[in-house]
Amino acid sequence: MAICLIFLFKRMIVGPGAFTSTANLPETYPTSIGNAQKVGGAPRSGSQQTPNAAENALLELSKFYHHQNMSQLNRNRSAKLAWCAAHIPLYLYPFLNTTSKSRPFEYLRLTSLGVIGALVKVDDTEVISFLLSTEIIPLCLRTMEMGSELSKTVATFIVQKILLDDVGLDYICTTAERFFAVGRVLANMVAALAEQPSSRLLKHIIRCYLRLSDNPRACDALRSCLPDMLRDATFASCLREDPTVKRWLAQLLHNVGGSRVPLPAGAGFEHMLVN
Repeated sequence: MAICLIFLFKRMIVGPGAFTSTANLPETYPTSIGNAQKVGGAPRSGSQQTPNAAENALLELSKFYHHQNMSQLNRNRSAKLAWCAAHIPLYLYPFLNTTSKSRPFEYLRLTSLGVIGALVKVDDTEVISFLLSTEIIPLCLRTMEMGSELSKTVATFIVQKILLDDVGLDYICTTAERFFAVGRVLANMVAALAEQPSSRLLKHIIRCYLRLSDNPRACDALRSCLPDMLRDATFASCLREDPTVKRWLAQLLHNVGGSRVPLPAGAGFEHMLVN
């Protein structure tokens, strides 16, 4: 099945003249995939009990992804919709569902995330709606909790792109459970970044929070649960060289108020209907 996935991927994306330079790789997630060698390189045959077929198929996908440029999938909307209609992304989900932190599994996780990242890179509500009908949010949250910095960055990017679509924001903010699941993971990541800073990862976390603050009930909740480390100078050095992210954080703090306030009874998500 994995080999068939690679074949179908090539047929759907590559046509006559479709081969392009790698010079224009999209900024965030392909950079992470390109750096997968730094995580430990391509998984070796049979290493750490990773199935050979999965290793080889994902390695082929990664090679194709890197050399033929996933921007083909970014630009080709009909190919993206065909992928979704065939539920092809679901074949990558088992690699996101593993909790193993071994190098081969991390490589598979990172490559799979890169493919999902390509689907959401260019805004498309139909693609977002399809992904929301699957387990993409909990799978991304799992990676954001236990993946490498590269995997966390790509997974957070995917959540960010989902939130930036109105359908995605409404989905996350429809129930308190969904909002607080996302909020808890983001808060834990902020706490971890205080110990091991990453400007790239912090950028996507702040953008997620800012987008959540566009929802009135989520904004009410953030007044009491936004991490204090985003309110003080903890990350001042990380943000010094990035005026865009500094502006996002300033807008976030303006939206929720500069200091933590207790959430009044009945406010925010307290009395939200599950449906």
